[in-house]
Amino acid sequence: FNKFIFLYIFIIYCRMGEIMELFDKTILLKIEEELNRQVNKEGKLYEASKHLLFAGGKRIRPYLSVLTYLLKKEDINEVLTPAVSVELIHGYSLIHDDIMDNDSERRGKPTVHIIYGEPIAILAGDLLNTLAFNSISQMENLEKAHEILKIVSKASVKVCEGQATDMEFEEKEVIPTIDEYFDMISKKTGALIVAPIEIGAVMADFTGEERKAIYEYAKRIGMTFQIQDDVLDLIGDKNTIGKPVGSDIVEGKKTIIVLHALQTLPDDKKERFLKILGNGDATDEEIKEAIEMLGPSIDYAKDIMKTATIEAKDYLKIFDEEKRKRLECIADFIIERVF
Repeated sequence: FNKFIFLYIFIIYCRMGEIMELFDKTILLKIEEELNRQVNKEGKLYEASKHLLFAGGKRIRPYLSVLTYLLKKEDINEVLTPAVSVELIHGYSLIHDDIMDNDSERRGKPTVHIIYGEPIAILAGDLLNTLAFNSISQMENLEKAHEILKIVSKASVKVCEGQATDMEFEEKEVIPTIDEYFDMISKKTGALIVAPIEIGAVMADFTGEERKAIYEYAKRIGMTFQIQDDVLDLIGDKNTIGKPVGSDIVEGKKTIIVLHALQTLPDDKKERFLKILGNGDATDEEIKEAIEMLGPSIDYAKDIMKTATIEAKDYLKIFDEEKRKRLECIADFIIERVF
């Protein structure tokens, strides 16, 4: 059985010292069973599609769908099929992302294109994307299926737009504004955090006011999810995050941390940093030097995440206090995680 289940069932401190289990084992097992059901064929193509999908993902996206659904309803079997559609799209986006970035490792394992070659990897990603929409077609409630189809389609378009913008930002001469960065991550990363939460809201028949509140919550944790990824790339543990530390610097990623540094570093340090940023031949010592220069900007990013997390949890106050606990803890977990 997929080892991630046991890796992510853990206890955390949350809500003024209260202790609770953040990830419910029963829910995660049901999500895993549904994913296996959707990708249940044999052969090289399906083997390639399963390689990353079952390589230890957190399953936070379908889990968010279920937690949102549980704010108002109880029978989670109703929400599982549409919930995993976003996880399938996420898997597709990661396979293609690794190809575009020429990454050789993800989650501590060789990437799909390294093992199976680029042509099969592209097809494997395409298959996961198609299976996502196929899962929605299996829903019995056609009215809700249509609404979820619109949510997932919109999110898929945003992911493509966000990825293209991120690649444009990597060009040496392009220095985006911080507002442009936030718009990019709201598409590239945020769209696949917002979509599963919206799916949970649709399936649980949220009111207009409730949908607005949960959307604002989702928008903020989607933002913090990407910023924490940016932080972990610089100060995380290679074995824990599953890729080399500082890879964003080598690739020339214009993260919120980098953009803040370019606005605040003294001219001499800024010039030195720009020589390292995006330099594929940068040595480990140069990468370490660049990360050290980013110290104050990492703190700046952490402050943004703390503020956004407080705001996200405030939006949940419209819901039952007991039922919203895990979603509140998820918001804290996102900015405290080390993987």
